Amino acid sequence: MNPRRFVPLIILLLLVGAALSAQSWKAGVARVDITPREPTWMAGYAARTKPSQGVLQPIYVKALALQDETGATSVLVTSDILGFTPSMTNPIVQQVEVKYGIKRARLALTSSHTHSGPVTGQLLRPAYQIPKEQEEVVRRYTDRLVGQVVEVVGAAVQNLGPATLEFEQGLAGFAVNRRRVGLRHLPGPVDQDVPVLAVKSPDGKLRAVVFGYACHATTLDGYEISGDWPGFAQVALEKEYPGALALFIAGCGADTNPLPRRTVALARMYGDIAAEAVAQTLKAKMVSVAGPLKTAFDLVDLPFAKTTRQDYEKLLNNSHFMYRAYARQMLDTLDRDGKLPSGYPYPVQVWQFGNSFKIVLLGGEVVVDYALRLKAAHGWKNTWVAGYSNDVFAYIPSLRVLKEGGYEGGGAMVAYGQPGPFRTAVEEIVVEKVDELAGATK
Repeated sequence: MNPRRFVPLIILLLLVGAALSAQSWKAGVARVDITPREPTWMAGYAARTKPSQGVLQPIYVKALALQDETGATSVLVTSDILGFTPSMTNPIVQQVEVKYGIKRARLALTSSHTHSGPVTGQLLRPAYQIPKEQEEVVRRYTDRLVGQVVEVVGAAVQNLGPATLEFEQGLAGFAVNRRRVGLRHLPGPVDQDVPVLAVKSPDGKLRAVVFGYACHATTLDGYEISGDWPGFAQVALEKEYPGALALFIAGCGADTNPLPRRTVALARMYGDIAAEAVAQTLKAKMVSVAGPLKTAFDLVDLPFAKTTRQDYEKLLNNSHFMYRAYARQMLDTLDRDGKLPSGYPYPVQVWQFGNSFKIVLLGGEVVVDYALRLKAAHGWKNTWVAGYSNDVFAYIPSLRVLKEGGYEGGGAMVAYGQPGPFRTAVEEIVVEKVDELAGATK
């Protein structure tokens, strides 16, 4: 037989194989209402002086379970909270593996980082003057939230059914690099991509849409519980696509704000803009996504710069309570342990969807430079980079931002209760770990 005849046959077999792989997904979705049942201290701003006063919109934890042709199940969790911490993540991870057999690398816990949600765990605690009676409210809420996350993961897994996946990216333009506010000479990079993953039933009906954007959820600063602009975006999408669940993943927007801000009308407008960007992407031609879904997860040590006891003692007489509380926390740790942590175990996670696209999930508040660098290295069209994933414990500055200083460059370590700024190697350490895990999922 003429060998040339084999070429079209091979191409045909590859196309058929890819088509079958794209049709072999199973997906399940679920959500649970996590709106506080009582007035609670709100997260994100140190200036608040009282608990929440009402609810502007309900807040949720949502889960998308995906099973590929190998039978492996992965679950993406999104949430309308400031962030997860190890005291929350660890029991969730342990219970999910015991109850549902889902390994660590196949569970992603993300947060919208809304500044209009409840305080959870010990996140940003030096920043808050929480009364004693509110500490118990926070504890009750956090304990209940951990159980709700485990339950919603199980509900999504129980809901698995045949599905197809499609991916593409849109654009939205309301993100502004906030470091230029007052310092207009600084560069103002932003990531305006709106990555979109559509999950459809075999008849083509939209079951879920996962979307992302790199911008703080800080339009509002009042005392009403809400998901801020990402909450409004999800509501708008679920209204436009009845029966579908909208899930939001925050990008690397640590140094990015929606501007202008501070009104409900603006929060709703930004939500509508994001939702319209998603809707336009859904209506255009999208790329069919085949499996398998390969996942990798690891912790890498991010070293802190050296500090001395005198650095903290100088802050004991600071006029702002946050600095005094921070100094006391550091000194108490030194007295108890004789030292402070030299670094932090930083979570990095990569999900590779066949040859279609990958999601890079990074812990902490990640500045935009990481998204731009990683997309340039791994592909602008098929790389989705998220922050606020699995653990929110500090800002993650690039080398540029670290050298420039300011809140994102190291000042926020006080609010987060970390010993001090990161060392200059931080960017290379994170990028090298992403490259390693991306290589492991090829």
